[in-house]
Amino acid sequence: MPAIQLTPAQRKEHRAAAHHLDPVVLIGGDGLTPAVMKETDAALKAHGLIKVRVFSDDRDERAALLDRLADHIGKLLVLWRPIPPKEKTEREDAKPAPKLVKIVKFSKSGNHRPQVKKVRLLGNQRVTPGGNIRRAKKPRTTSVKKTAA
Repeated sequence: MPAIQLTPAQRKEHRAAAHHLDPVVLIGGDGLTPAVMKETDAALKAHGLIKVRVFSDDRDERAALLDRLADHIGKLLVLWRPIPPKEKTEREDAKPAPKLVKIVKFSKSGNHRPQVKKVRLLGNQRVTPGGNIRRAKKPRTTSVKKTAA
């Protein structure tokens, strides 16, 4: 995979975003195994920006391991790759999910607090302008003869 070219400003932005992250992938005494490569790839796909730590005191060995992954500084390696877009699957039996709606009713006199009520709406429900919950109206079915005419 070719290396992604970043501008210095983009590098600075990603380095700042990675500052508070904890290392996700840890490379121990076994080195860079296929399982570690697979975990690194999965973490990059999920998060986009990760840290990798190598627990080796041998500087040449550590540099060789990290060079196989990417450029590095010290014992920590920060990797970034754009997250690939996820494919949306359409289900035939999919129904609209419930929504949490906040209904605010103001008092008729301005001296009282408004009433705030959180309500869960199902897929076939709507909120009327008065703050009541009603079932959504279904379109009226017409005969086949009228639609053909």
